[in-house]
Amino acid sequence: MAQVFDLLIVGGGVTGSALLYVASRYTDIKHIGMLEKYAAPARVNSLHSNNSQTLHCGDIETNYSLEKALKVQRAARMVENYAVAQPDIDHLIFRYPKMVLGVGERECQQLRQRFETLSPHYPKLRLLEAKDIARMEPAVAYSKGSPRADEIVALGSENEYTAVNFEALARSFVRQAQRVGDKQVSVEYNQRVLHIRRKGEVFVVETGDTSFQARSIVVCAGGHSLKLAHDLGYGHHFSVLPVAGSYYFTPQVLRGKVYTVQNDKLPFAAIHGDPDVMVPGKTRWGPTALVLPVLERYNWETVKDFMRVFNFDRKVWDVLYDLLKVPDIRNYMLKNFLFEVPVLRRDLFLRDVRKIVPDIKFRDLKFARHVGGIRPQLIDKENRRLMMGEAKIDTGLGAIFNMTPSPGATCCLENAEVDMRAVAQFLGAKVDEERFARDLLRGDSRHAASDLPTHLISGEDAS
Repeated sequence: MAQVFDLLIVGGGVTGSALLYVASRYTDIKHIGMLEKYAAPARVNSLHSNNSQTLHCGDIETNYSLEKALKVQRAARMVENYAVAQPDIDHLIFRYPKMVLGVGERECQQLRQRFETLSPHYPKLRLLEAKDIARMEPAVAYSKGSPRADEIVALGSENEYTAVNFEALARSFVRQAQRVGDKQVSVEYNQRVLHIRRKGEVFVVETGDTSFQARSIVVCAGGHSLKLAHDLGYGHHFSVLPVAGSYYFTPQVLRGKVYTVQNDKLPFAAIHGDPDVMVPGKTRWGPTALVLPVLERYNWETVKDFMRVFNFDRKVWDVLYDLLKVPDIRNYMLKNFLFEVPVLRRDLFLRDVRKIVPDIKFRDLKFARHVGGIRPQLIDKENRRLMMGEAKIDTGLGAIFNMTPSPGATCCLENAEVDMRAVAQFLGAKVDEERFARDLLRGDSRHAASDLPTHLISGEDAS
């Protein structure tokens, strides 16, 4: 008779591996497994080249409300608390200066007001005038050797952890989970999950080679998660819209991370410049945003998977049509399409980069080939909207499906906390609250996870 896992995790990116770690370390769940389709963890969106490597704290993300910013701050602190306690900290988390730059009177006023709102909650956050920006990021403050003509102001800090190698972090989670002495923790690579079905009181997870049985399952497989949710009858009122991000490199012109003010009418990230933790001597710029018919960037075999979860119909068209009716979104999508056209894309992208560094030259800008991942955005067909936040289906029956975290990998441990508590409740397991708080919530009095931002679909909503 096949051995039955208490908890089986599908997907070995930073989200799935974070759950493997917290469930093995902080619960009394005895038999935990993880299945990963590739030969190592974090080979898709958590790969170091497929994301912006940013530890989002909520302070320089201008599209966040105060409530959202504080929840993201808590999530970021969990990642930091984990990383600084590891022996290989220098490979996991990095200190760089960071700022969000306002250019022109309107944006500068917006940042001054935002500073008044955020400063009581972010003691290291500073309002940076032109002279402060010049000290931190000279290339931002000067043009042709003179102070730039535009009014500029920034919010930022100089000595915080601001970047993470999420690929290395995922590997660390797996190593630490497998070192927990009183648990049976199994990790199986090269196991592509094809189908999930319910058989009595257990879930049967079928791969190309074998099948696994589990009392509870959590799927952390990006856009593929929705297809597996469909297997059990959930999430049919969702469609996946895969948004690909591309990047460019220049010689190193920034010391740290420089973001720009978000256009509130656009549901996509504004272009920013970052150091790349794996490519010294360069500044990486992006991301652009382009809808592609794949669930994994540069893997055209996933076109057929996209077709299954896109599930185009009149309701999907209505959502897309509503988006295209907004001039800012329509123009943004057209511009980002042109960003993918060779030769033309460099000239167009250069104009956006010069908002941050006025003296960047055309010859400095190089398209970063095979850099950038896919963010699977969900279309809620029932409510006719594009869901830009976190998307999670919790069936209430021991099966959870994670489609996309928000804001990205920063929330890996926070998302794992939510899933750990749900699985523990379903299995009747216990969580070591004292140890969890001591290890991961140091310096944060807001320990409860009950108000974390998720879109949950209950068991009654199965379609």
